[in-house]
Amino acid sequence: MKPLLRDRALNREILRLSIPSILANLTVPLVGIVDTAVAGHLHGAEGAAAFIGGISVGAMLLNLIYWNFFFLRTGTGGLTAQAFGRGDAREAAGILVRGLGFAGVLSLLLLALQVPFVRLGMLLVDASEGVSRLALRYFFIRIWAAPATVGLMVFRGWFVGMQDSMSSMWTDLIVNVINIAASVLLAFGAFGWEGMGFDGIATGTLVAQYSGLLYVVLVCLFKYRRTLGTLGRSEVAGLFKLQALKPFFKMNADLLGRSLCFTAIYMGYTIIAAGFGDVLLACSSIMMQLLMIFSYFTDGFAYAGEALTGRFIGARDEEMLHRTVRYVFVWSLSIAVLFVGLYAGLGKGMIGLMTSDAGVVERCSRFLPWLMVMPPLGCAAFTWDGVYLGATASRSLFMSMAFALLGFFGCWWLGRLLFAASFAHGADACLHLLLAAYFAHLAARTIYLSAVYRKKIQIIPAQR
Repeated sequence: MKPLLRDRALNREILRLSIPSILANLTVPLVGIVDTAVAGHLHGAEGAAAFIGGISVGAMLLNLIYWNFFFLRTGTGGLTAQAFGRGDAREAAGILVRGLGFAGVLSLLLLALQVPFVRLGMLLVDASEGVSRLALRYFFIRIWAAPATVGLMVFRGWFVGMQDSMSSMWTDLIVNVINIAASVLLAFGAFGWEGMGFDGIATGTLVAQYSGLLYVVLVCLFKYRRTLGTLGRSEVAGLFKLQALKPFFKMNADLLGRSLCFTAIYMGYTIIAAGFGDVLLACSSIMMQLLMIFSYFTDGFAYAGEALTGRFIGARDEEMLHRTVRYVFVWSLSIAVLFVGLYAGLGKGMIGLMTSDAGVVERCSRFLPWLMVMPPLGCAAFTWDGVYLGATASRSLFMSMAFALLGFFGCWWLGRLLFAASFAHGADACLHLLLAAYFAHLAARTIYLSAVYRKKIQIIPAQR
């Protein structure tokens, strides 16, 4: 195939994999936005800021759990993509079964240990009494979605590895659309029913997660019956023998360490923000929701990079591997430029969609310039993650997040020392510094992964 035609075919493949992910991801920020907006429009003695803060802290406690198990998604995707590139259906089926086995065990542990965990987690949060009470209510409802939430991580990773962007898209669409609809309906009620109020937000998520799990099980039964049928019943037990688990544990130990660093950064963000008072906690939550909108777009290209990187490594095609990385970055940077303009023109209006509390809107508008920093910094960090996951270069991903962790907390503590006088005159300076620390962690990830790319992402020659 001529180089021009080959490049066109590769770009079509990138778009085939990324566009469905982007379409599905469009609903992901809507879930957070709708949850925040529903909380911001509820009527109660606690007030809108407390409701939003309760969602923020409660979600942080859950993310503290689930982000630590995200290695089930990331590890499954890269390994499956490489098996797909080799044409090894049996190995691909085994990866899914092994991942689901661990997901089942971990979710049962979560349910058994939910009370001591949440008590420990709340010791780390310096929130008001009202926010703390609401956060606990939110947590104890949503935790019962653990089996579905952890299981869906495995299925999503497997679909990415199988180059099946459509099944992944429909999974996310079903979960997110049901989440939005159920949360609004259960919170506000309908047809004379007054609804559940604040508790309806968490219950809507619970319903959505199990709806998504039902869908992916049906997809596997009907679409992948032949692939899964290549794995005999006698071989299933062998997937969990120590010798077979060594490579799985080696890679996932690094990915778990990466997840722990990732969790520490986002937990630190929420815990630090909780000490600023209810209004600035609400502002920090809204800013993070808006900042993440861009990431859900560029993640579509990161997923394409993951799928194709793993596929070409499995097929031992080094030229196509490096072409994939180059073109995925071109597409991702184009999205970054678009979002700089979007945040610049519509940032304040987007804040207004999140809450009707005029005080929160006015305060949050002061931090709008940070939205313009997100696309260029986040673009490279998120795209590199996809490439390294496809290559199963887990140690490099762990090291990048370790440096990012140092960058985040180092920036926060150093800023507190250097600008102590500013913090004494107003809490706004604290949130400005916290956002700067968040972007410092993105810069650390980008610098490290860019520096080691040529050394770490390469084709290992087949043994003769």
